[in-house]
Amino acid sequence: MKSQSLSLFFRTGCFVAACLLTGLAVWKFAAPSILTAASSNTRKIPIYSVETDAPKVALSFDAAWGNEETGALLDILAKHNVHATFFMTGQWVECYPEDVKAIAAAGHDLGNHSQNHKEMSCLSASECAREIQQVHDQVKALTGIDMTLFRPPYGDYDDQLIEVASGMGYHVIQWNVDSLDWKDYGAQDIVSRVLNHKNLCNGSIILMHNGAKYTKDALEQVITGLQEKGYEIVPISQLIYTENYTTDHTGRQMPAS
Repeated sequence: MKSQSLSLFFRTGCFVAACLLTGLAVWKFAAPSILTAASSNTRKIPIYSVETDAPKVALSFDAAWGNEETGALLDILAKHNVHATFFMTGQWVECYPEDVKAIAAAGHDLGNHSQNHKEMSCLSASECAREIQQVHDQVKALTGIDMTLFRPPYGDYDDQLIEVASGMGYHVIQWNVDSLDWKDYGAQDIVSRVLNHKNLCNGSIILMHNGAKYTKDALEQVITGLQEKGYEIVPISQLIYTENYTTDHTGRQMPAS
């Protein structure tokens, strides 16, 4: 696993290299209204959280490696009648098609996490589109669902990626509460980290992983702890604004004024 934050030098180097390799090719997409809504300033920002008066938060799980705990996670979510969002790579979809169907059948959001879990800021526009489209087509064939939520691997993005994803009808989603469950510090660490996180508030998006060692042991306490704090847990599709919105410099999404 990599940190969400990449150095400015690395981002700039990858972007310049990609531009040289692609000859500054121009990629044209439809749906400019989504693109316009995605940013309120010159740099395009994904959605990290949502401005809302309603005490709602979203649980999300990245699925890129392994499925040993997926069934247990689904059982816990069902027990508490909670729906979440699962961001899946194409490789994971290929390996575990029945899990994809089970996630969809349980009423959870299906999210796109790219085909091969690459650093998307180092790819050309056409490569980014291919990474998104491949898994989109796989999930569509399995479930009939057209996904509209995309989470970049490693949280790595640039303006080009947001333009490409937006043009393909996707909202680019990050998080503002990181459970760090993949570090395997233990179930209680996950619970405490989420419930006591300084960023936890109305509209928070919480990051977890379906394949982390202790996530299944922590999930029930995370759910009940959030509920005891007064939060309703909803899938990301029910938390975000899908049109006429803007984002501030922190990635907090809000209705356009």
